[in-house]
Parts: sequence; structure tokens; C-alpha cells
Amino acid sequence: MYHPKCDAYIEKSAEFAQPILKEIRALVHAVCPEVEETIKWGFPNFMYKKAILCSMASFKNHCSFGFWLGGVMDDPEKILQRVGDSGMGQLGKITSMDDLPDFEVLKKYIIHAMELTDRGVKIRKVEKEKVEIEIPIAFQEALSQNDKAKASFEQFSPSHRKEYIQWITEAKTEATRDKRIATAIEWLSEGKSRNWKYAKC
Repeated sequence: MYHPKCDAYIEKSAEFAQPILKEIRALVHAVCPEVEETIKWGFPNFMYKKAILCSMASFKNHCSFGFWLGGVMDDPEKILQRVGDSGMGQLGKITSMDDLPDFEVLKKYIIHAMELTDRGVKIRKVEKEKVEIEIPIAFQEALSQNDKAKASFEQFSPSHRKEYIQWITEAKTEATRDKRIATAIEWLSEGKSRNWKYAKC
């Protein structure tokens, strides 16, 4: 089922990106008729049996597509760029229709992702625990004081949480770290991912 918000997302995307997003969307629906669309973290996600199957996004100069379980999927055609157990961009930067894998190849990968979902395969817990352990104490304290920000952070995928954590821990000074934490709390309270600005370019 096509969702109006995903229609709007595609319409607002750059002209070069629109046919790419439409092609990906049509393929996912063709292979998985039960799929449902939603907007999460500012970009279209495709849900299968109440779990994220795959996602797509458009940026200023490229599009991206990735499988939620991409980190544990088989990759016989070597088309996946491993970006962790979840996340966007496993097909690399897609700038034209020519950058998309062959229809039959991508179809097999979508079916494989569906099969993993059917089997109840989850994102590796080790990676999730690793991200949680690395949360700076100052950031934890700030999150505990803002229910909205905390809820958004906990609902994000491990890779999205890691983006915030790395941004904060990479600060050179305590002042910069505190400023980044304040900004992170502000963005999280609005349900925004670390790179939300680029997702809307």
C-alpha cells in the first residue's frame, strides 16, 4: 500500500532522484505485495510483518537504499556495502538508474530479506549492546532529563544512535562536547536523526 507521505517525499526530492525512488518503490511492492510504507527518521521505510524490511532516501546529489538486516544478509552478487547491522546506503551512492542492480538480482535480495524476517532474524545484539555501552555519561544524564529526546534516541536504530554518540565523543573540548549534547537533545526532542539536514536536501 502506497502512503501519501512517501508520495510527498518523492515529489519533494531532486528531479534526478524521483525516477530512482519510484523504481525502487515499485520493485519492493512488486516483490512484496504485503509491504506497508511509513516515514521513519525523515525518509521512507518499507514494513513487512511489522518489521522494517528496507529503506530508501534522497540527498542533494544521490539516493540510497538499504536493508534493515543488511548486516546479516547473504551477498552472493557482492552488491552490498556493509554499513553495520542496519542502515542506509548498502548499494552505495545511487546517482542514476544505471547505478541500480539488475531487477532480478535486487528481487532475490528482497526475497532473502523477507525470508530472514519470516525466520525472526534480528539485528545482532552484540552491536546494539556495544552502542549502548559507549554512550557518554554526560549524554546519558542529558537524555534522562528530556523524555522526548530519550524516547527518540531509544527508538532509533543502532547505527543512528551511533552517529550521535560518535559526534559527541569526537568533540575536541568539553565546551564543544556540551554544545553538541545540547544540540543533540534539541534535535532528538523533535525526532530528528543526526544527519536529518542531509536527508531533506
